[in-house]
Amino acid sequence: MRAYENMASLYDRLMKDAPYEQWVLFTKQVFKKLNKEVNTIADLGCGTGEVTIRLANEGYQMLGVDYSSDMLTWAEQKSSQNKLPIQWMHQDVRELTGIGKLDAVISYCDVINYIVLEEDIKEVFSRVYQTLKADGVFIFDIHAMDYVENLLVGHSFTDVSDEVAYIWDCFAGDEDGEMFHELTFFTKTGENQYARFDETHHQRTYPTSFYKKLLEEIGFENIILCSDFDLKNQNIDQQTERIFIIAEKGRA
Repeated sequence: MRAYENMASLYDRLMKDAPYEQWVLFTKQVFKKLNKEVNTIADLGCGTGEVTIRLANEGYQMLGVDYSSDMLTWAEQKSSQNKLPIQWMHQDVRELTGIGKLDAVISYCDVINYIVLEEDIKEVFSRVYQTLKADGVFIFDIHAMDYVENLLVGHSFTDVSDEVAYIWDCFAGDEDGEMFHELTFFTKTGENQYARFDETHHQRTYPTSFYKKLLEEIGFENIILCSDFDLKNQNIDQQTERIFIIAEKGRA
């Protein structure tokens, strides 16, 4: 869970093409489909707060949670500049505490894939359940298994700009759906001078049946699966890259 400590200052540049608006639109579509009146939302693994801030601009009362204090520093700076009253919390999502009675909890950009152990995933789901009010909704996304095995594992990715460059190698772990991302960054520090740092990110994705079973064991109901930001597409196939899982806490 220590990934992103060094790259916080670069994160927004590296993620400039991330589909933040799609996450926001998808979130609102879920609330509409489920006929939820949502005011308070926690964003788990919020990073530098791009989704959190966008939802705050939509009028939601937002709480951003992340394990990286460096990421939260950037997030808080941006929300302060925009005069948005967002609460930022430095917590490991496996130890989520101190908040409750929320209308919704979201966790995007494959944050849940960073929780690699079954018992830890169950703990996260349990704490989310406790955080939600009755009839609250939990929305998160994960990498699809076929996407991991066919398009990530065993592949290398690079990107070069004037200010920053990276090399990203993805290696298979010992378990199905497990992978290690070895990242090397070069950031410009002066004329023809670059600093290098390296990070390793550990992720694992599981079959959707695994997540569904854990959610149901904890007490979540009305579980919906859909693919690639399309709430109408509930077919998970070999073309799916990102799976969204939606679960409701019961009214009782």
